[in-house]
Amino acid sequence: MDYDIARAGLVNQLAAEIPDKRVLSAMSRVPREIFVPAALAESAYENVPLPIGLNQTISQPYIVALMTASLELSPFKKVLEIGTGSGYQTAILAELAGKVVTTERIPELLQKAKTVLEHLGYKNIEIHSAAETLGWQDGAPYDAIMATAGAPKIPDSLLKQLAVEGRLVIPVGSRYDQELHLIIKHPKGLEDINLGGCRFVSLIGKDAWED
Repeated sequence: MDYDIARAGLVNQLAAEIPDKRVLSAMSRVPREIFVPAALAESAYENVPLPIGLNQTISQPYIVALMTASLELSPFKKVLEIGTGSGYQTAILAELAGKVVTTERIPELLQKAKTVLEHLGYKNIEIHSAAETLGWQDGAPYDAIMATAGAPKIPDSLLKQLAVEGRLVIPVGSRYDQELHLIIKHPKGLEDINLGGCRFVSLIGKDAWED
């Protein structure tokens, strides 16, 4: 299978719904096939989520593109990712932001992602084992925060780590179905934009779901 051709085909498909050319360009550079189990590599450029083991998934490419575009990243911005998972979304963020801080609570996934991201040569990613409190307070404030797991509500702990005029994108709802929310932290309050329905694994931790 020619992964380069498959990747280009997926990006062209996404372009019909995601107008952000920088995000599409980033996705055209990141080899999704090396972030999924070898047995699923030939499915890497189907526009679907895929299992990565340990009851976790790699998100649907459309959702990756939508969430990334909503953060409006630039090389001068610092972004926090909650849930490294396979590391694929982390790589997309690293293509666009100046610095990525990412946390993962499952040690096996953290190590796998770290190995792949180091292999790809990223120098602007800082990977941590998830702390008891959501996020990574030592690096706050962040210009953008992305949670790649669903929460029962908008976590106050993440809002506190978000810079003024920063953007947080997070799935909120039940353990089985969520709505994707974009929160913009203005000086006088929060702006909440609903980006549509989605389905993510549960966000575990204080201010989210219990394990």
